[in-house]
Amino acid sequence: MRLLGFLVVCLTGGLLLYGTGELPDWGDTNSPASLHLSNDYIEHAMEQTGAPNLVTAVLADYRGFDTMFETAVVFCAGLACFLLLRDFRPKKTRYYRHVPTGVVLHVKNPDKQIAVGWEFEDMDKDWVPSDTIIKTVCRILIPFIQIYALYVVAHGDFSPGGGFQGGVIFGSSLILLAISYNLKTLMKRVSEKFLGIFSAAGVLVYVGIGAIAMVLGGNFLDYSKYAPIFGEHHIRALGMLGVEIGVGMAVTAVMVVIYINIVSEGRHDEGL
Repeated sequence: MRLLGFLVVCLTGGLLLYGTGELPDWGDTNSPASLHLSNDYIEHAMEQTGAPNLVTAVLADYRGFDTMFETAVVFCAGLACFLLLRDFRPKKTRYYRHVPTGVVLHVKNPDKQIAVGWEFEDMDKDWVPSDTIIKTVCRILIPFIQIYALYVVAHGDFSPGGGFQGGVIFGSSLILLAISYNLKTLMKRVSEKFLGIFSAAGVLVYVGIGAIAMVLGGNFLDYSKYAPIFGEHHIRALGMLGVEIGVGMAVTAVMVVIYINIVSEGRHDEGL
């Protein structure tokens, strides 16, 4: 089976390398993109899309299908990580720390659990005592990081940013929570089921905005078809905002899913 997989990878890689021979040379000023496409975008993007940010105009309007499948690829990456790494076997042992004394308890009975609170706290077998300064600073910073992430998503059509960038920032804030506290603290706030639904919902938001426009008689992501419902004022900006929100949701959830499964070896109980 491994040999078959190796041969498939080699064959696919060879075909991709062979296909690069048909691509124009790097920086070729006579390529179709340089002669026609790029100039057309630069000259008419503002007029045709209403987005001051040329990158967003291309990603969320001209190249809508491509960006949609990029979002789907991100979702598939998280799904593949889950399918390959997730381990549903029950945890056999647990570690707890008695906070007042610092004594570590190793509970070998899988059915026995100690209530976690002021007196006892969860810990990993390779646990490092949490630092009060680090936890306090991160607890203060995380809300501001998340607000900035939302700003990047919401302001993507006017300035550099968007769903991919904002999603990465928001996902990083959740990962920072796990690093500064522990993985269990993160899992109590964002469950595995929530992350799966949230990532799928992000892709569906993107697809739904484009598909509804087609149902209304337009092309995929033809935001003008929403004008009779939401009004003409900034309709394209609102449509692009919806797309960016969908992308941000998918990227945030997938980042956290990949992190959790890698650091915990699929067990979702211990890790950085």
